[in-house]
Amino acid sequence: MSRSVALVCTLAAGLLVGLQPASNAALSKHVGDLGAAFVSLLVATAIVGVLLLVAGHPRQLSGVNAIRPEHLVGALGGAVVVAVGLVAVRPLGAGAVIALLVAGQAIISVVADRFGWFGLHHVGIDAGRVFGVTLVLAGTLLVTRT
Repeated sequence: MSRSVALVCTLAAGLLVGLQPASNAALSKHVGDLGAAFVSLLVATAIVGVLLLVAGHPRQLSGVNAIRPEHLVGALGGAVVVAVGLVAVRPLGAGAVIALLVAGQAIISVVADRFGWFGLHHVGIDAGRVFGVTLVLAGTLLVTRT
């Protein structure tokens, strides 16, 4: 995937994720909070399953026996984002929830880059990255102010 395509796809995904807490909170009115989290993740799993069958390599799932606990941090993160987002959107609003999620993601991802967690390429923490995270935090403060 080219850099420009990756940028556009990631922005589009961000736009969709920005609606996730509100959509899940609306769903929870019909099936409860944990029910909404379950349905949301179940539908997401089905979509990824279809993509795996259509465009992926399902045979690679034979490597599932090599999974270690740290490989499942992403799954834990996905479940937490869905569950916390759908209940936090009520008192905070969608903008604040997403701003807080992005701020947390910016902080931890810069640290993960710095230490090369999960086999990432080491990227130092320089003034530009510190300034970028600072701007994200400043934006988060502005969006979450009451």
